[in-house]
Amino acid sequence: MLDGIYWPGLVAVIALYLAVFAVGVWAGKQSKGDASAEELLLAGRSIPLWVGLLTMTATWVGGGYINGTASTTYSSGLMWGSQAGLGYAAALLVGGLFYARRMRRAGYTTLIDPLQERYGDIAAAILMVPAVVAELFWSAAILVALGTTFGVVLGITDVTTAILISSSVAVIYTVLGGLRAVAYTDVLQMFLIIGGLLLAVPFVVSAAGGITALPLGTVVPSSPYEAASYGDYFILLMLGGIPWNVYFQRVLSARDEEAAAKLSIGAGILCALMAIPPVLLGLSAQSLDWSALLAGTGIDAAALTARWATDASDVLPYLMRYAVPQWVGVIGLGAVSAAVMSSVDSSILSGASLVAWNGYRQLVDPEISGESMTRLVRVLIVVLGIAATAIGLRVQSIGSLWYLCGDIVYCVLFPQLTLALFDPRANRSGALAALAVGVVVRLSGGVEVLSIPAYFPWPEFGGFDFPFRTLAMLTTLVTALVVSRLTATLDPPRPMRTA
Repeated sequence: MLDGIYWPGLVAVIALYLAVFAVGVWAGKQSKGDASAEELLLAGRSIPLWVGLLTMTATWVGGGYINGTASTTYSSGLMWGSQAGLGYAAALLVGGLFYARRMRRAGYTTLIDPLQERYGDIAAAILMVPAVVAELFWSAAILVALGTTFGVVLGITDVTTAILISSSVAVIYTVLGGLRAVAYTDVLQMFLIIGGLLLAVPFVVSAAGGITALPLGTVVPSSPYEAASYGDYFILLMLGGIPWNVYFQRVLSARDEEAAAKLSIGAGILCALMAIPPVLLGLSAQSLDWSALLAGTGIDAAALTARWATDASDVLPYLMRYAVPQWVGVIGLGAVSAAVMSSVDSSILSGASLVAWNGYRQLVDPEISGESMTRLVRVLIVVLGIAATAIGLRVQSIGSLWYLCGDIVYCVLFPQLTLALFDPRANRSGALAALAVGVVVRLSGGVEVLSIPAYFPWPEFGGFDFPFRTLAMLTTLVTALVVSRLTATLDPPRPMRTA
């Protein structure tokens, strides 16, 4: 320690960034100067299966996943702490079984392409907005995770400063390359994540008294009301985890439809397994004697644990720094940083891809060249990075942002994508009517994290919210089905590519 900076952790993170940068530069050279949009956005549709599997897993098992799972487990126990990991694993499995083949077979470039075919350019551009907003909130959650990690590593108590530093690093790195560089750096980051967490778990669990001493908290729902609330959020994560461009960017980069399905299903299995280490770490943190661990550090353990009662977003970095041997902590802090980086570059690139490909190219300049598209995407990466940073500074809660991301795509995009792919009678009128109705129903319950008040008093049952999110999704789905059929004569359904 010197002037509050934890130098071993800082050196580890710097070494990590240098390694990632080197891999990214190497991977970028594999494009052999190809400046086409397909190379930039989809790595020329030539990603090997094993690389696709690891980059898909690394994208989901990012900073929000690991930090969020550990912090939620610490504050709410095993059942709620493992929910997001299992929910996103289920999303990858369902996506691989029912969506990946159809999307890859049709040769789409982004999530919005099938919506554009089915509903037209204007409707697709409108539906693109919630997709990009979701990527922004996802990036913000990742930046909060990275900021809290850097705050511990660098000894910075002001999370704002940490987020600004980390977002600058992430945006600069993302601008350097397209999906090929992102995919291969994800491979390196995935190995670091697995190694770092597996090294740390035995030490932390042992310090907490062993597996049998861990306080599991809520293991099964305590009432039908909690079961309904849990089911509402689980379905949100599962179905809301499918219509993400960051997901389909990897699916569509596969060599063929079978590889696309396999990488999604395989990543789902790995995603579920990767929930185990942060769950164990979160449970262990409840049993540790933080006063003893933090003795002599100048940190007020009582104040820290009191803050964790409402916001435990940085419990994992503290475990890595103070609850394990120094050499393990150095590797572990590098692993947490790797987890964060593996998602932030993907998410910002994904949002920039949507705006450039489905927004600017379709509505402004259909003849845009590959080189111009590359420049535009890089500018948009910076713009979206700044926007995500602003959101992260305002909402410094990983868990809140995490659920809000799935909330947006679950209520609005999941029904639209599903009908575009599987309902030949879906049309533009149905899509726009469903969007309006779905947004109204969802906003009726308010959005606490954005300070949007509820205007309809949905009842609480046993202290748990009425599942109005699922109601909003179902309302969107039914509205689209009914309106599409009522307006079929005036607004005939558009043909889709063979899928």
